[in-house]
Amino acid sequence: MNEPQDSPVRDLDARSLRGLAHPLRMRLLDALRFGGPATASQLAGRLGESSGATSYHLRQLAAHGFIQDAPERGKGRERWWKAVHQGLRFDDALLTDANPDVRGAADMYLHEVATTQTRDLSNWLGNRQAWPEEWNRTWDMSSATLRLTPDLTRELVEKMHALIDAYRDRAADEDDTGTAQVRIHTHAFPLTTERTE
Repeated sequence: MNEPQDSPVRDLDARSLRGLAHPLRMRLLDALRFGGPATASQLAGRLGESSGATSYHLRQLAAHGFIQDAPERGKGRERWWKAVHQGLRFDDALLTDANPDVRGAADMYLHEVATTQTRDLSNWLGNRQAWPEEWNRTWDMSSATLRLTPDLTRELVEKMHALIDAYRDRAADEDDTGTAQVRIHTHAFPLTTERTE
């Protein structure tokens, strides 16, 4: 691992990717990153899994440095876990790695990220009536189709990420009333490989 333990974002390499590229491990890591420290039993209940399965995959995440013990939370034999990093950074070079296992893990990881993003949005749509009217007036689900070169697309993506990063410093305190974790998904990809003459 190249980053210090307190780095907010971890760069995925071939070894760590293979330790993470499993649907339940990715869900467990997200649960700890966004929901805070928890035990295997708590996570099992939240995710509808057995505590044996969550315990095993939590140990695998710990072995690869994604999570660590949260001893300040534990009482008795209870083992609490917490995420080490706030985010992950994926290197596109993993998709063309010489090792087919790494390429397979990279492909699985990206498909699971896409599935998670779709599930997040679907959950919001199914539960938005439970939120105050103010939140129901401020959410967004939009799309735009532009004709761009790869360079212009890269520029647009970098600008979108810079704008999102600018709001990290303006984030409201967790104790402020009316705040919530807001998930922002960005996607930029070509629609077809067909060329029109």
